[in-house]
Amino acid sequence: MGGEFLTSADLFAGAGGLTLGLQRAGFDTVVALDNWHPAVGTLERNFGGSRVCSRDIRELSASDVLARTGGAVPLLVAGGPPCQGFTSAGARRASDHRNTLVGEFARMVSELRPQWFLFENVEGFLTMSGGDFLVDLLDGVLDGGYRIRLRKVNVANYGVPQLRKRVIAIGSLGVDPGFPGPSHHAFGAPGAEMDCTAALPLAPTVAEALGQLGEPALTTQDQAIQGHLASSVSEADLRRFQLLRQGQTMRDLPKELQHRSYDRRANRRVADGMPTERRGGAPAGLRRLCADEPSKAITSAANREFVHPVEDRCLTLRECARLQGFPDDFQFVGNRAEQATLIGNAIPPAFGEVFGRWVDMRTSVLSSGTDDSPRLLEFHVTNGAGISPILRQVVERINARYQIGEVPLWR
Repeated sequence: MGGEFLTSADLFAGAGGLTLGLQRAGFDTVVALDNWHPAVGTLERNFGGSRVCSRDIRELSASDVLARTGGAVPLLVAGGPPCQGFTSAGARRASDHRNTLVGEFARMVSELRPQWFLFENVEGFLTMSGGDFLVDLLDGVLDGGYRIRLRKVNVANYGVPQLRKRVIAIGSLGVDPGFPGPSHHAFGAPGAEMDCTAALPLAPTVAEALGQLGEPALTTQDQAIQGHLASSVSEADLRRFQLLRQGQTMRDLPKELQHRSYDRRANRRVADGMPTERRGGAPAGLRRLCADEPSKAITSAANREFVHPVEDRCLTLRECARLQGFPDDFQFVGNRAEQATLIGNAIPPAFGEVFGRWVDMRTSVLSSGTDDSPRLLEFHVTNGAGISPILRQVVERINARYQIGEVPLWR
């Protein structure tokens, strides 16, 4: 397609990872929406302020969006509603008001009716409240007339130097949206190893992602690259760093060097493998990354918990940004904690670019209106032989509710 037709709206733009990825794929993001001050500032600094919309989506209508686009419906509406209400790395609260943002995303898609939509979230989204929020998404976009494919994937299989599981739903009006297949083979996570063939090139590694960055600055004034600043290290942490080998975590340290909170959290047993109400996430602790593998998932705590593969220090914010795929000239606004949150919550730009190019390619070869019956064509949420009890219940609920791919799902 010509570039003038590739327009998008990013409804939860955050730091702009998806916006940047779509831009690399030839898209013009006509609306980048967020209402958190550090995110708005980051978007304005890196993409210009004319298309940044600082609004709460719950107070936004389709007509508000169209007023900013001259009445033209974007080809693609995309977004990843904030994941704090779902993620296994924090408390999962069913009452968290941010969970309703999934329904708001579906509402906006249904009201605008773009040719394409793209939804991204953490894997905990699938099982939250027994699948209620998943149903909120699917019911809303099916009501808008979409044919949908939903998969849980690992971004390492799409060329990102990071093992990061994500739920992706992609939909199109009137045609099968398809789904881009893996481009890379990855080690270090079961799903990443099973989701593709060994014939594909290996995913980029931590060493490749961090190469040529150089030593971090010791003071803010000495920073050559924003965020590449070494943190102060306590004597106890330095001892921990010195003992940890690549791939080792807090559990590999002597008992006296393990954080007190680790012992409490390590003993929790959760039947479905994910924490529930107020239990928090996986045990907190340090982890030395392996140089020759993709990184573990970057979160807002990565610069405090991930140890450099060969140096006795934690990662800098810029190194976290590199593992997410941001270029060194990309600027993050806010204090250190806010920048860490922006980086940890971002959609890796390279991952967004894959889906932008996929939408462009499919739009070029498919004609709309060939079959206007909305359907959930695919619901693929595990690559493993086993499945947790709660996820099995959700799969059974979805199969029963939507009769995947067999008959029209919405009347």
